[in-house]
Amino acid sequence: MSLTRSPLLDLPGAVEADGLDAGVAAHYGSDLREQRALVAGKGFVDRSNRDVVTITGPDRLTWLHAITSQYFEGLRPGTSTTALLLSPTGHVEHAMYGVDDGETFWLHTEPGAAAPLVEWLQKMVFMSRVEIKDVTADYAIVWRPGAAPAEGPLTRSGQDSLGGHEVFLPRQELSALEGPAAGVWAYEALRIEAGAPRLGLDMDERAIPNELGWLGVGVHLDKGCYRGQETVARVHNLGRPPRRLVRLHLDGSVDHLPAHGYAVRVGDKQVGFIGSAARHHEYGPIALALIKRNVDPEAVLEVVAEDQPTVTATQELLVDPEVGLHVRARL
Repeated sequence: MSLTRSPLLDLPGAVEADGLDAGVAAHYGSDLREQRALVAGKGFVDRSNRDVVTITGPDRLTWLHAITSQYFEGLRPGTSTTALLLSPTGHVEHAMYGVDDGETFWLHTEPGAAAPLVEWLQKMVFMSRVEIKDVTADYAIVWRPGAAPAEGPLTRSGQDSLGGHEVFLPRQELSALEGPAAGVWAYEALRIEAGAPRLGLDMDERAIPNELGWLGVGVHLDKGCYRGQETVARVHNLGRPPRRLVRLHLDGSVDHLPAHGYAVRVGDKQVGFIGSAARHHEYGPIALALIKRNVDPEAVLEVVAEDQPTVTATQELLVDPEVGLHVRARL
């Protein structure tokens, strides 16, 4: 978890987030109003709790191409990308989001993840001409709605489904940002609406990219070998990953949001767990959940936790239960 406290917590109305997003504002008085401003293309979100890493050197793109799930060779400056580092058995260990400026690849990852990420990357350098640095203490991430400007500070387009872009900027410039500030609750509501999973929240240590909708986003299916590729390719070619990510529309009958890890059930049988949840300005309470693939897409689910009222939910498909079957070989 990041230990850096954002100076934007000194803005009027700021309420600090907890958990993984401690150190930045959850909201500045009204997360629903802040959501509406972002949807209208106004304001920014302070994401300075995230860790930032730079990779320099003439071999950086070919090296990243060889060790990650993404296609880096020929990546044009200013083009954003998402890449994963997988275990030998295909489980997701790191998720990285970044952009190359022609000399340096800038990436950000979850709070507290930079140290183990840099340690692992350093072990993979061998003879490659690359230099890896954790620059979290010096640089921060800010998310803005809309497309990145043609000119200005180093930017990336963000997760396309959110319709925004991110800016890497020196930490001392955070206090000078203009425009209405929005907290991470507003951003998280838009992320859940977009169905974009987050490492550490919407998956467990057994998760593989096929279950999360990351094929084609964080995993390039037409590239050479990388660690964990065998599992990804096998599940893709055979179809039917063990679990699938869904967006839940909660019934709104209770005044609390389900927390990470709450059980998702069909009848008396647990079929998955809640990842993250938020109140959306249009849809009300929504959540991401990872559930068993064979759960009927039309089934009404129940979200259950001890000492809390049960909440019913309908599911919206994000990952096809039969994903990959369309490419299955016909013999």
